[in-house]
Amino acid sequence: MSELIRIQPLGLIRTPHQDPAQTPIQPCFARGIRGEIQLDPHWAEGLMGVEEFSHLHLIYHLHRAAPGSLVVTPFMSDEPKGVFACRYPARPNALGLSVVKLVAVEGTRLVIEDVDMLDGTPLLDIKPYYPKADLPEGSWGGWTEHVSDDVAERRGRRLDGVSSLVPRGTYLQGTQIPSLPLY
Repeated sequence: MSELIRIQPLGLIRTPHQDPAQTPIQPCFARGIRGEIQLDPHWAEGLMGVEEFSHLHLIYHLHRAAPGSLVVTPFMSDEPKGVFACRYPARPNALGLSVVKLVAVEGTRLVIEDVDMLDGTPLLDIKPYYPKADLPEGSWGGWTEHVSDDVAERRGRRLDGVSSLVPRGTYLQGTQIPSLPLY
């Protein structure tokens, strides 16, 4: 199967994260770090009702991830795993998925928290987090269940402090830095 699929970004995700090596690896390790979605006004109507949800799934392009191997050593383990058994960013289709907290909707600007993506990340889709559907009964986290909390915390945060060189258009510890126009 070699059919090409064309996907148009809906906008950009703005965050304080500039360096992939210093960016938290999952939203649970980025608690309280704010960012924003700058949605292309063309998609504004699609936001109707989104403010009723506490959290959103964001699907995005890992635009700075280099192509990688199908076997990688994930951040949470010293043992090699198949790329489909972990959330390593170097993936065949370079797609990222994060659940973020929705703080505010201001027109086509969505203020979000728990951001674990790099600044300027192209946003491909937004889906509401639906607890009844998104938390399956009896779910199991595979090999990640054997990672201790302290190891997960240490490796997951990868961050001693957020850089003072925060890009405009982001939030940092509740303080807004003025937005730049997306288009």
